[in-house]
Amino acid sequence: MIAVDVGGTFTDVVALQDGEIRTAKVSTDYTDVTRPVLEGAALLGVAGAPVFNHASTHGLNAVITRDVPKIGFLATEGHRDILDMGRVWRPAEAILDPGWRRSFGDAARPLVPRYLRRGIRERLTASGDVLFELDEAQARAELEVLRKCGVAGVAICLINAYVNPAHELRLRELVREVLGDVPCSLSSEVSPLAKEYARASTTMVDALMKLIYADYTARLEKGLAELGFTGQLNFADCAATLVPSHRAMEQPFRIVFSGPAAGTVASAHFGSLIGESQLLCADVGGTSCDISVVTGGEPFVDTTFELEHDLVVNALANDVSAIGAGGGSLVTIGATGEIQVGPGSAGSTPGPACYGRGGTQPTTTDTCLLIGIIDPGTFAGGELALDPALARQAFENLESDFSLAQRVRYAYEMAVHNIAEGVFNVAIKNGVDPRDYSLIAYGAAGPMLLPAAMDAVHCKQVVVPPNPGLFSALGLLSADQVFTVNRSAYTVLTPDVAERIDTLFTEMEAQLRERLSADASVTFERSYDGHLVGQSWDTPFVPVPDGTLDESAVAAMIVSFHDTYQERSGNRFEMVPVEGVTFRVRAVLDTPKVEYPQLPARAEDEPLAPVRTTILRYLGEGAEGQEAPVYDRTALRAGDEFDGPAIVHEGLSTTHVGAGQHLVVGRYGELVIRKK
Repeated sequence: MIAVDVGGTFTDVVALQDGEIRTAKVSTDYTDVTRPVLEGAALLGVAGAPVFNHASTHGLNAVITRDVPKIGFLATEGHRDILDMGRVWRPAEAILDPGWRRSFGDAARPLVPRYLRRGIRERLTASGDVLFELDEAQARAELEVLRKCGVAGVAICLINAYVNPAHELRLRELVREVLGDVPCSLSSEVSPLAKEYARASTTMVDALMKLIYADYTARLEKGLAELGFTGQLNFADCAATLVPSHRAMEQPFRIVFSGPAAGTVASAHFGSLIGESQLLCADVGGTSCDISVVTGGEPFVDTTFELEHDLVVNALANDVSAIGAGGGSLVTIGATGEIQVGPGSAGSTPGPACYGRGGTQPTTTDTCLLIGIIDPGTFAGGELALDPALARQAFENLESDFSLAQRVRYAYEMAVHNIAEGVFNVAIKNGVDPRDYSLIAYGAAGPMLLPAAMDAVHCKQVVVPPNPGLFSALGLLSADQVFTVNRSAYTVLTPDVAERIDTLFTEMEAQLRERLSADASVTFERSYDGHLVGQSWDTPFVPVPDGTLDESAVAAMIVSFHDTYQERSGNRFEMVPVEGVTFRVRAVLDTPKVEYPQLPARAEDEPLAPVRTTILRYLGEGAEGQEAPVYDRTALRAGDEFDGPAIVHEGLSTTHVGAGQHLVVGRYGELVIRKK
């Protein structure tokens, strides 16, 4: 099995063959994103592999940078500005800022400018009845405008189309007649859910992703075929569950944020092996730190997520928070002379100053190199030699009154503080006590920085899994193949609606079975999102009984709602009726998962010994330096233990064990770091 995670700085590729995990790391190329994927696949060999699992931030980066194709947006007349208005929410930091504008609006960087958003004369009622028939002549005239503007695709979102798709279906036929065979996304197919803006936003993103990923997927499939790959290409969705590529391209909005979610799944799977079900997951890469929570062995999943503030996508997604903190985070001087780290990043081009690729600003990688945590000769498996002199010059060029030692030390402390603050805030947001949680440190820079954040996060321990630099890619070999269908149907739960709800679930399960082979080993999982009558927000993922739904099953659904509501909010209001909003079925296929080999214990005649010692500088006020042994991770054995300060080197990552910390090697080779 092979998996690839295309990140902002590096493309990580892992292969599992005969119980052996092999890895490759290639710099991401924004001019041709398929190149590093195919290069890594060629290094590991894909001929004969049964599956190739793929996660990417390619679509997300296109949205963020506005490198998107030109599409049209058709809405019910009078509603074409829905994309510009969003939900009229502001981020907390902008509540009192009169100059704030949402990033995707017409006043900033619109994804679909107003002249490409056209109103169509028609109207359906909330029950799906036709209030005004579709004006086909007027629709053709508006489509002629889009044709003259040269749009490459169209998104269609009409009022109440999730109840009755008739007008959207006819509009698609008119699009074909006027614009030809261009990609066309209908809200009634993409996201047949209530809440008008979220449905419109999701449909727009889907239309963009169809254009962005169509050529990408074709080139990827062609390149893999040339390398001898004949197996199944799967794309990971936003919950890091796997979907065959041809199915993913039917609704590509689901894969727009797949990369960060894979690390959460990898953490949950590995946590189950080592007996840790309460996890704070931190993926520290070159550009960002992606943080998530696993409770009771399960990632926290949302029914929607945001690409930017208020740019909503209706897709099941692991709840991942990103902050601008990583190995490439730039060290700068603030307006009052203070040291700042991030959120800007040097990326892979030009990269940190020590890379020697033209970068002149110091980064967190330069900081750790000068401290002595990073070995300039073995970085990235020895494929990239680092130049400490360039890192030193970059720090000396900062306009600051601080000494060099202070600049480096404060830069390191700020980098650690930024990550610790991000992890702690995510823990508090999710209502968990970090003292009961283990912090999983992965990403190339995670083991280097996260042990130092242990005291600030107040976590139980830090766990560095095997292959931390490619751990997210390993998550794609820990994921299930899942198909999901959901529909909105506002229904107050009373005994008389049992037949209606049963019919709804029966239809959705039949729709899923059409996508599966007859002999597929599959488990169906039912749930619904509901609220107390009168509420404007929903409580998601309320369990629904299997089998035929009768009056007793509806009663069980009501009890399940109150249980779930109490678990999430601490309150219970059994006297208030419950209304179901969105009903959901997930088909989970039995999927092979990565197995981590167990590490043997150390033989009596094989003493634990470091490969050398190094001096860690600048870590304390006036400190001359700390002498630290350096261990080769491949030489460690289960049960090995030692005190910090110490360094553990491996091919694609470095673990820094601080003074006052103790490391124990687990049975799967995990490094468990605790306070002494």
